[in-house]
Amino acid sequence: MNSSRLSKPKTRRPTMTDVAKAAGVSQSTVSMVLNNATGARLSADTRARVLQEAMALGYRLPHRDPSVIAVQAKQQAVIGYLVDEISTSPHPVVSLDGARDAAWEQGYVLQVAVTRNNAEQENATITALLSQPGLLGVVYSTIFTRQVEVPEALLTRPLVLLNCHDDQRRLPAVLPSEVAGGHAATEHLIAQGHTRIAFINGEPWMEAAQDRLKGYRRALATADLPFEPQLVREGDWMSGSGYEHTLALMALPRPPSAIFCANDLMALGALEALKHLGLRVPAQVSVIGYDDQEISRHTHPPLTTLVLPNEEMGRTAVELLLSLAAGERPPRAVTKIGGPVVVRESVGPRADETRA
Repeated sequence: MNSSRLSKPKTRRPTMTDVAKAAGVSQSTVSMVLNNATGARLSADTRARVLQEAMALGYRLPHRDPSVIAVQAKQQAVIGYLVDEISTSPHPVVSLDGARDAAWEQGYVLQVAVTRNNAEQENATITALLSQPGLLGVVYSTIFTRQVEVPEALLTRPLVLLNCHDDQRRLPAVLPSEVAGGHAATEHLIAQGHTRIAFINGEPWMEAAQDRLKGYRRALATADLPFEPQLVREGDWMSGSGYEHTLALMALPRPPSAIFCANDLMALGALEALKHLGLRVPAQVSVIGYDDQEISRHTHPPLTTLVLPNEEMGRTAVELLLSLAAGERPPRAVTKIGGPVVVRESVGPRADETRA
């Protein structure tokens, strides 16, 4: 083993997630600013703030080294990127940004195809991709985290799954660290003195909902707090369910002092319900969301939430694909990536402590 490689540990590069957190904007806003997207209705102040924070953090814009281009021109030049859906959520778009930037830096062009869960369209797309002599490999992505049946044709080339996994979790995959995310969000509330923490979850059949619930329960157990089933409600990721479940939770004989919502839209509904009840956030009830969508900056008060690291996931998937193509094997099949808590104004100390 080369000892010189061990003596120089790899430092973590700043990501769009880091820039977004520092600038107080979303990952998609950072992407639009750094890529100078035309038609984006962003203020001059927002653009200046994003650029300033990017420079301060040392975020490096995608740049192709001429020597890399010369080498790749003689080899493969295309990375395929298959995704089942991209227009119904902001998350897959940001993952795509990360993948595109990582590919471009290494001299590759990302070729994207949206299959919309249409098996015939997916098969035709895969056939077209595999016929290209310049294809290095394929990133196979899904809009929400789930198990997939990988088309056999893709197994003949370097392949990385993004936001999905095979049934045995043996194929290289990049996934969000949802259990850790649920734990971090709940732990943040516990650190503020909250002991009765409600959880409004998404649809229970979805892996994201299952894992965020696991994280919530683990954080309670770590703090020696009891798990109370009546404080957990199953929503549908929409603001309406956050609103209705919050009304029901606050009608309990012993209502919670804090509410953890499994996404920002349900947290928006929770904030509206608390306003309807005449309860002040966070003076009387704290609320935390998940995903760090653009709306979370504009709620009243601004929403504390947890970042879903889409950009870093997309970048990691391409970097992993390049390693596989070079003959390297990953130390583990599944790579999980977590995101930080973004502290805003919707979480405060437990209400009885505030009154004291």
